[in-house]
Amino acid sequence: MEITTREHKRCIVIRVTGRVDAATAPQFEAKLREHVESDQSFLVLELDATDYMSSAAVRALIGAQKVLKGKGGRVVLAQPSDRVKEIVQIAGMEALFPIFPTTEAAIGSV
Repeated sequence: MEITTREHKRCIVIRVTGRVDAATAPQFEAKLREHVESDQSFLVLELDATDYMSSAAVRALIGAQKVLKGKGGRVVLAQPSDRVKEIVQIAGMEALFPIFPTTEAAIGSV
């Protein structure tokens, strides 16, 4: 798994490439926590190159969303891969995480 970040005026874009599984979920969670604890209230997760997300990754997403909502912010998903979309649907998280077809649309929503 590889994680890169870009700062925009209103949000942080976090690009996740590869698998977020039991071995890499702690690194994923640490990166989310780093940004959730910053002054930024909006995260855009760019997931077009994410092959898989484990239940540990899903828990990290839910935790980040909970904290950011308390700060008036949120986590949104940009262009998730088909596999990630399926995981979001199976986990019943569609109501929790807005999904956008492009990163630009996701950034514009925050």
